[in-house]
Amino acid sequence: MPFTATVLTMFPEAFPGPLGVSLIGTAWKEQDLWRLETLDIRGFSKDKRGFLDDTPAGGGVGAVLKADVIAAALDSVEVGGRPLLYMSARGRPLTQARVKEWAKAPGVVVLCGRFEGVDQRVLDARGFEEVSVGDAVLAGGEAAAMVVIEACVRLAPGVLGNFESTQEESFEDGLLEHPQYTRPRTFEGLDIPEVLLSGDHKKVAQWRTSMREETTRERRPDLWEAHLANQQAKGGPKKTGKPKGD
Repeated sequence: MPFTATVLTMFPEAFPGPLGVSLIGTAWKEQDLWRLETLDIRGFSKDKRGFLDDTPAGGGVGAVLKADVIAAALDSVEVGGRPLLYMSARGRPLTQARVKEWAKAPGVVVLCGRFEGVDQRVLDARGFEEVSVGDAVLAGGEAAAMVVIEACVRLAPGVLGNFESTQEESFEDGLLEHPQYTRPRTFEGLDIPEVLLSGDHKKVAQWRTSMREETTRERRPDLWEAHLANQQAKGGPKKTGKPKGD
């Protein structure tokens, strides 16, 4: 059975969006390497007017999606051992490590919130993991859901076509990816680094490692510190705060 992503949303028309294009779209629509399902939670309202939400308990602005509506929608889905993910600005940060774990499952079930969020009771009762894709607040969970699904399905066998293409990416070993270049050799007065044109594979590998370290240290000091700690824990050579080549 291919990796299957089921999305619970008020706006199924938002999908597939970017999930339907390029290699990932081809893997879904033509190769059946993964599957996408959407479920309109508006169809599970018990209110005669079709309302899905109500005012926050304790007062306050906005509205909260009702627990019984979300529960009814989820209970109509064959979960089959798939993790339940709720896209939330207050959730644990999305990381490549978490993505790799989810990608090993038969798929994911993703709940997209709206308004002020979802009644906490259904999240607790059904065992949802709250996931954040960044320190910013979105109008709803649909865009965030696409991020999570794309991150997972691109790891499914055959989707990208080249397994090696995932092995030197950002986060695979705790470091960000090195810069990439291609022809022409000179663009607006800027040249491709000479080492990449040298044909010396050892020097190219060293340069890439150095650039990965430098980029990580400059842009993500949190990852750099974790990388240093991990290297020391493994008994590797101690490094300073600055990578080789600075």
